[in-house]
Amino acid sequence: MKTNVNILWVLTAFFGIVTVVYVAWSLLDPAHGKVEWAGTFTLGLSTLLVAFIAFYLDKVHAAQGAELPEDRLDGNIDDGDPEMGFFSPWSWWPIFLAASTALLFLGLAVGIWICFIGLGLGLVALTGWVYEYYRGLFAR
Repeated sequence: MKTNVNILWVLTAFFGIVTVVYVAWSLLDPAHGKVEWAGTFTLGLSTLLVAFIAFYLDKVHAAQGAELPEDRLDGNIDDGDPEMGFFSPWSWWPIFLAASTALLFLGLAVGIWICFIGLGLGLVALTGWVYEYYRGLFAR
């Protein structure tokens, strides 16, 4: 992670230098002769964005207090692989829930009456997803 933070600090310096060169170039251009504000503002904000991200990641890295597994040269992939939870590989309910959410947003764009269909199907899909281990072959 420290390498990534250093790369972001270098990128911050790069954007800062490019911003200064851009302003100087636009001032020295005989056809233009003044600061081009859209590009200057965009490059300046890009510099600030990368600086904010680098600062945040630097503080997070310092607060961890130790070296991460992915930063070690002898680290394996499994060393930094946390337990993410339990997911059902055979479950169809997330697909139905995504389809009902798509219907809900389609209703916002096309006609409000479609939202009610999407909301009803979404409640059924959410209930089915929550209670899928209380019924059928996988009941506990």
